[in-house]
Amino acid sequence: MDDLHDDDVLDAVGPRLRALRRDRGITLAHLAATTGVSESTLSRLENGQRRPSLELLLPLSRIYDVPLDDLVGAPRTGDPRIHLKPMKRFGMTFVPLSRRPGGVHAFKMIVPAQPERLEPTLKTHEGFEWLYVLSGRLRLVLGERDLTLPPGEAAEFDTSLPHWLGSADGGVVELLILFGLQGVRAHVRTNPQQSSQGGNQR
Repeated sequence: MDDLHDDDVLDAVGPRLRALRRDRGITLAHLAATTGVSESTLSRLENGQRRPSLELLLPLSRIYDVPLDDLVGAPRTGDPRIHLKPMKRFGMTFVPLSRRPGGVHAFKMIVPAQPERLEPTLKTHEGFEWLYVLSGRLRLVLGERDLTLPPGEAAEFDTSLPHWLGSADGGVVELLILFGLQGVRAHVRTNPQQSSQGGNQR
């Protein structure tokens, strides 16, 4: 039984590595150049055709800034607390709230205070994003649309559209984000008798 459990854990490493790489927008070629591991080995590792080893996982753990236990999905023992590790990207703080590989990933995102109004730099990438503003006023630039979302408002959009997130008034903004690969969307149930005003922005 233990052998079967170990096999299940190892089989899940490949999809987890692929999800991490795609979340960070890294190509196999770039990862190979950075880690010194061949592109074909990395591809076979992600596809489950190559068994993970410490020699392969250590450089990936450093590049992704993820503990080895998280890469292999090792169960935590003794301490029931969830230890969240914030990440800094694009000048913002992301706190991962989900641990499963693939599917929809949940993050708490913190936009720092911005004394000077920033000029948006729109980006595109594969996926679909749903967000909910917890506090502050979020500025969402989506294509030619420039929206301001106060606390309690939500938005969802295809991230292949040029987009940018920032503070609308220079203050700190906190929001929840659900991010999935292309075709994976958040489904929100609403009361059909309620007005559609406010709510999600598309």
